[in-house]
Amino acid sequence: MMNLMHWRLLVTVADHGSITAAAERVGMTQSAASQAMASMEATLGAQLFTREPRRTLPTALGVSVLEQARVMLGALQAIRCRVEEARPALRGSLRIACFPQVLAKFLSPRLQRFAQLYPGIAVTTLEVTDNEVNALLDADLIDLGVVLNPGTERNATLLGRDTWLAVVPARHELAQQATVTLAQLLEQPFVLATGGCTVNARSLGVDAGLVLRDVRVQVREWSSAFSLVREGVGVTLVPEMTLPVQRQGLHVLPLSVPIHREFALVGSPARAPCAAARALLAMLAE
Repeated sequence: MMNLMHWRLLVTVADHGSITAAAERVGMTQSAASQAMASMEATLGAQLFTREPRRTLPTALGVSVLEQARVMLGALQAIRCRVEEARPALRGSLRIACFPQVLAKFLSPRLQRFAQLYPGIAVTTLEVTDNEVNALLDADLIDLGVVLNPGTERNATLLGRDTWLAVVPARHELAQQATVTLAQLLEQPFVLATGGCTVNARSLGVDAGLVLRDVRVQVREWSSAFSLVREGVGVTLVPEMTLPVQRQGLHVLPLSVPIHREFALVGSPARAPCAAARALLAMLAE
């Protein structure tokens, strides 16, 4: 038996050349994805892909089937959008993926206003990492996603921005300075906090031609990083919005050359935004 998830999986395997990568993007385990692919081929009675050591490639018949699968998935989305647009009062659903801090501080207040304007639209928010946002967008499993520092080609709607700040132990020698250079900070024993995002102190250092050499510990949660800095394990670099209210034992100082990050809503690259998504983007643009 074949369902829409199977067809999305088929297209995603072709796009990424890997069942493992495709499984991650559509939210399946690798074994479940392999079984689904085998089941589809058995149902159709034909081999659609060849499995090579490093690549999974469509057969000649698979290429033809994929063309029709893309048309089918596109037509289904067009039907959904057309039905939503035809309703007298805008109704439907909207799926948005975002990382927690941005959701709480920037997106939630706007979604409350949107709910007042469009009570017939059910909004579902997913709290994920930045990599997961892009994976969900690529797999066409969400309508909108919040991304960091989007390129101009993504036609993004800006939600907000914040600044990266250094956090050091209160008695650290750097705490005597008014500002700190990124190079100075990255030379220190370091607590690398990621927040589950690929944009972090290490990537910022790489962008500046610097290397983070002495990472004492890497953590996902910002709160864990602050606890470790208090204990004197090292220094860290965090977005301003993550700073704790209680900062006893910590000293926060700006970089001498500020580094900002922007977050914005973007749509699926596979299709135009549906009516509900367009309504939200229009409200945000006001």
